[in-house]
Amino acid sequence: MPGLRSFETSLIRFAFLLVGVGAFAWYFASRQRSYSEAHYTKREFRIPMRDGVKFFAQVYIPKNTSRSYPFLITRTPFGVTPSFRRLLGPSESFDRSGYIFVFQDVRGRYQSEGSFVDMRPSIDTDESTDTHDSIDWLLRNVSGNNGSAGIWGMSYPGFYAASSIIDSHPAIKAASPEAPITDLFRGDDAYHNGAFMLAQQFLLYSSFFWPRSSGPNMRPFDYGTSDGYAFFLRHGPALSNFDALIHNPIFKQNIEHNTYDDYWRSRDNAQYLKNIRCPVLVAGGWFDAEDLAGTFGTFDAIRRQNPGIETTLVMGPWAHGDWLRGQGKTLGPMDFQAPTAVYFRDQIAFAFFEHYLKGGPSAELPRARVFQTGTNRWVSENAWPPANAVRKSLYLHANRKLSFDPPAAGEQAYDEYVSDPKSPVPYVEHPTTNLDSEFMYGDQRFAAARSDVLTYLSEPLQQDLTVAGPVSPHLQVSTSGTDSDFDLKLIDVYPEQGSSARYQQLVRGEPMRAKFRNSLSQPEAMVPGNITGITFQMPDVDHTFRRGHRVMVQIQSSWFPLTDLNPQTFVDAARATPADFVKATERVYHSAAAVSEIQVLVQP
Repeated sequence: MPGLRSFETSLIRFAFLLVGVGAFAWYFASRQRSYSEAHYTKREFRIPMRDGVKFFAQVYIPKNTSRSYPFLITRTPFGVTPSFRRLLGPSESFDRSGYIFVFQDVRGRYQSEGSFVDMRPSIDTDESTDTHDSIDWLLRNVSGNNGSAGIWGMSYPGFYAASSIIDSHPAIKAASPEAPITDLFRGDDAYHNGAFMLAQQFLLYSSFFWPRSSGPNMRPFDYGTSDGYAFFLRHGPALSNFDALIHNPIFKQNIEHNTYDDYWRSRDNAQYLKNIRCPVLVAGGWFDAEDLAGTFGTFDAIRRQNPGIETTLVMGPWAHGDWLRGQGKTLGPMDFQAPTAVYFRDQIAFAFFEHYLKGGPSAELPRARVFQTGTNRWVSENAWPPANAVRKSLYLHANRKLSFDPPAAGEQAYDEYVSDPKSPVPYVEHPTTNLDSEFMYGDQRFAAARSDVLTYLSEPLQQDLTVAGPVSPHLQVSTSGTDSDFDLKLIDVYPEQGSSARYQQLVRGEPMRAKFRNSLSQPEAMVPGNITGITFQMPDVDHTFRRGHRVMVQIQSSWFPLTDLNPQTFVDAARATPADFVKATERVYHSAAAVSEIQVLVQP
């Protein structure tokens, strides 16, 4: 049978392809391992701190002793791997150039002594003093160093990199905090505008950050299913139910401190980022589902509070940490037409550290080096947001229209929908028990088809529209309840022709819990039926809506299980009972008397 033979041939070819790919991967990994093992010696130390506790550090020292080398330090809460690392720096270029690589377990984690505090505030004995003591010891006890140190890290290690340069040790000559956690309540992992980031927080604290008294630092949680929507709906709706599943004290603290109180204020790292005395390269990804806000928060705080140093922002078309792995040429259906991650690692990060730690040629970095999605090109800006960007407003209109013209007198006053906590809007079409980071750029057609999602659409653009900087919704809304979420999404709708026909790419989305509309510290109930203004700021973008595309805005009142369910009654969500979760009728107004708009910064 010709068809069967063809199928069998395809299977054989596929099997050989898998073997070939596996063999290539094995060869590449072996080459990496053999290079690092051939050129570096691994040593392990217990480094004493000023308060007597000792930290575990793994140090890789070049075998070539004909010259001296700078330290390149990474501090992590996720555990220093016991095996010989096949890759020591952010890229192979670092390994071949030669550094003394240091990997350290932070205070209270894995093999380091002391007590762990989640995002330890920079007061008294903190990450800055721990880094200072570690560098002092390394300079005295590790031979072959040139007296200089650089520090870098991504995500939580990015927080440690940023905190390490507060009151910088004189030996630190360069630092690169990448996707650093900055403020857990205001936009990073824990809360966004008062909405709890349920899927990510449950994943993190059900598997990581266990107190030593309760067993291993890391123990994966068994969800019993891959269906995240069904899992979180079944075990909810109250956040206390999820605490009962895992009993992690940090998770419990995070859900109980559900306003911006002193617990969270002390963990806003931006306020401590002062007396930094080295150049800083802050990097992140436009599609980072975890610490996008933290990247901008750290960059802005360092720039404002340390005007005498060089501070550079780099933003690429990446999900969380993608710039440290792979090519960065594609993401989902998007093709960026160049290996953007390789460009960052070798042309930006490597050049940055080589210059400041070894006296190599200057990387000549601008204030901001950002990848503009849509046009798929790198651009340099002397300020961020760009100095030439002009504020404009996209207005909601009757008949679900969207335009830069304000509503005229006599237009229909509002659109409405019913939000039901028993049937929330999913944040991706089929949520899994992982954090489905593709929601940051994914196709929104599944949401547009729902009756509890309002969709506003512009006419096809007659010319390119470049939006660069924060996105700021100003909505006029009402609810039949006493609290509701109003989640807003800015979307790029592709034309009908081509392989991505009618694709609705999320450009930026953000939740807003209405009771926090005036203050994140003092929530206020909504008055049923009253028209109420809600204003909030979404993380920055640099995106060009191409000619022929359309701009879309979607508004909904759940984004599940990315965020927890709003009971839609004015109660403490951490202690809400099932009876507190009720349906609510939501209205979004767009008349001349009650204008709803989305402010953007447009580049000419």
